[in-house]
Amino acid sequence: MEKPRNTIRKKAAEKARRKRSFKAFNTLNRKMHVGSSLHSILDGSFLTRENIVKQVPFILYLTLLGIIYIANSYNAEKTIIDISRTKKELEELRFNYITTKSNLMFYSKQSEVATRLKNSGLKESVVPPHKIHIKEEK
Repeated sequence: MEKPRNTIRKKAAEKARRKRSFKAFNTLNRKMHVGSSLHSILDGSFLTRENIVKQVPFILYLTLLGIIYIANSYNAEKTIIDISRTKKELEELRFNYITTKSNLMFYSKQSEVATRLKNSGLKESVVPPHKIHIKEEK
């Protein structure tokens, strides 16, 4: 009975050793793959592969989306600047309107009109106005 136990332990130990060596191989393989991928990108050899040729339409599509995204952000910034400029202009026009309206109210007062027309020879009427009634004939 000792023999089968020993072989089971040996098999288990061999399996564990294989598993450790497989993990180490995978880690090394990943590092080498990343290194070779980086090397192929830097020297431009990745462009000669057939897979990249199949991916060209997708790459162009992504490039177009990037350009549209950038143009959209520039357009949004331009619109925000225009809105800000228009708000400032509207506020300035509103202040101008209020000032002009108050000047008009001041200059249209009866006393102000009378003082301005004093030099021209016109005088203020002392007789109140009469309402004229016209009878309509039927």
